[in-house]
Amino acid sequence: MRFLSIARNVNRHTVQPNRFLSTSQILKNEVAPNLGTIPAPKKPIGGFRGGIVGFLFGFSLASSFAAYHLLEEYQQASAALQASVETLQMSTEKISAHVRRIEAVEKDLKALNQATASKEDISRVRAETKKLLDGLHVEFLDLRSHVWGIQQDLQALSKKNSTTVRI
Repeated sequence: MRFLSIARNVNRHTVQPNRFLSTSQILKNEVAPNLGTIPAPKKPIGGFRGGIVGFLFGFSLASSFAAYHLLEEYQQASAALQASVETLQMSTEKISAHVRRIEAVEKDLKALNQATASKEDISRVRAETKKLLDGLHVEFLDLRSHVWGIQQDLQALSKKNSTTVRI
């Protein structure tokens, strides 16, 4: 505060010189050269025009920001879709390989089914085998009885010295 009062006192004591401008008659009559027109002062941007310009600037900034994020999300979605397609392609290839293996197994099974015998074939072969065995058994018994007959004849010949032989 003290400095403020000192500054007021100094301003009161200073003398201000008076300066008057005077010109001669010759200079007053002389025509001033044309330096051009003075440009009209710019009108300040009013509140309404400033609001519109600000709104348009903000809208363009926000829409460019939204477009950038939309493009970024589109790229991410596209990358995810591409990865999904690649995964689907790999699983499709695996399924195709499994189907080819199943088809090969079915082909082998069909070939085996054609090569194997059915129940009817087995029962027919069994019946034929049984007939053959029965026939062999009958022949074996006939042969055995014939050999026994020869043995009996030999024993009888050796005891009686007989000359009859059964054939």
